[in-house]
Amino acid sequence: MKRKGIIRTICCLLLVGLAVWVWSRWDVWFGNPTESPYVTSPIPSRILLTFGDSIGTNRNVSWQCDSVLQPSHLELQDMDETIIQSIPAQGEIYESPSGKGVYYVARLRGLRPGHRYHYRVCTDEQYSKWYEFTIEPPSDAMSFLYVGDVQDTIAGIANRLLKDAFKQHPDAAFLACGGDLIERPLDSYWSEMFQTLDSVGQSIPILAITGNHDYWKGIICQLDPRFSLVHSFYQDSRVDDNQVFTVRYGNLQFFCLDSNREFWYLWQQREWLKRQLAVSCAKWKLVLLHHPLYSIKGSTNNLIQRWMFNDLICDGGVDLVLQGHEHAYARMIYEGNKTPVYTVSHCSPKNYRIEFDEQFDKFGSGSRYYQKVRTRQDTMFVTAYDAVSGELYDSLRIIKTGMSVEVKDDGEAIPEVITFHPDMNSSKDSQFADRIKEYKKRKGIQ
Repeated sequence: MKRKGIIRTICCLLLVGLAVWVWSRWDVWFGNPTESPYVTSPIPSRILLTFGDSIGTNRNVSWQCDSVLQPSHLELQDMDETIIQSIPAQGEIYESPSGKGVYYVARLRGLRPGHRYHYRVCTDEQYSKWYEFTIEPPSDAMSFLYVGDVQDTIAGIANRLLKDAFKQHPDAAFLACGGDLIERPLDSYWSEMFQTLDSVGQSIPILAITGNHDYWKGIICQLDPRFSLVHSFYQDSRVDDNQVFTVRYGNLQFFCLDSNREFWYLWQQREWLKRQLAVSCAKWKLVLLHHPLYSIKGSTNNLIQRWMFNDLICDGGVDLVLQGHEHAYARMIYEGNKTPVYTVSHCSPKNYRIEFDEQFDKFGSGSRYYQKVRTRQDTMFVTAYDAVSGELYDSLRIIKTGMSVEVKDDGEAIPEVITFHPDMNSSKDSQFADRIKEYKKRKGIQ
């Protein structure tokens, strides 16, 4: 009896301890903030230019207007011609307990490479202003910018940082985003996202993937329906409940995954990725997913995502894997200076405590970053910049010669910057400060 009593006591203590731990983590796992009441603009707003489908010259334009479905269209003019086309738009109502809005999308097909276009959108006789975009001519030379998590605060500085980045790199044809463009799936943060993309997202196509902050928390997470209403190409590309997408842009092909899902959804995505890689004849292959396959926050993080996708990426000839989620910069060249190259990046005001795993070649912490990817003939140039200062932070080249692929590390001579201001009352901060000190000593960083 005494032994049984001891066992019962131990079990009770374990259950109490488990209950306390779950209670302490409840808001992290399941807590969703309350959305404030909102009213949708009665004139077309939140206009966004995106890719359209797997053909790199097709485009979609989405916008939001009022709370009642109305006849809507987009007017499009090739700037080499005088004719203005009227392209019908499809609308869908989204209603939450806090408000209601109608989302529209017009699909632009048959656009001609090397041509510039004017467009404006119209709902119920209410017109937007005119915007302009270009369809790049065929070339083996192209470039784009990539940002990881943005998650800007209300009235943040991300818009200025993006404008500065495109001013510094006017040749960039589009912007790829690694998930978590918004802080939470609330109208106020959607509004902030459009402020972030203002003057960029109407003329430069946006290629965004899902991040965990695009989801409502729960035992089974639910994607905010506004995500695919805004990033409208997913309405045609998703497989079951998986937000997957591929697009061929010149000699480069993107494969976009939704790494936030449960195991059975990730298995469906694995099968999709396997099929897409098998039929791809693109010279350059890039995978976008939110969760790093090799985590910089702990070696056991994201193991399911790695098990699901990494062998396909290595065997399928993928050159570059662009990731986010962990709010720092990191870059890893695969074994023996071969591809794939894995990068983690973010452009958020939040910085996370990370581990300094020796398999990574370079880290950055304490700032915001963006990357530029450029191809020219047999070389892909991958560079990273400090988004605040605009200074070059990292650089490498992927060179293809016949069947041979080699990665050249041009970033070794560029100093690493690891900044952190710890709260010394926090044991986690103190431990991170010690890890930074040890890493700097190992790398000879002042």
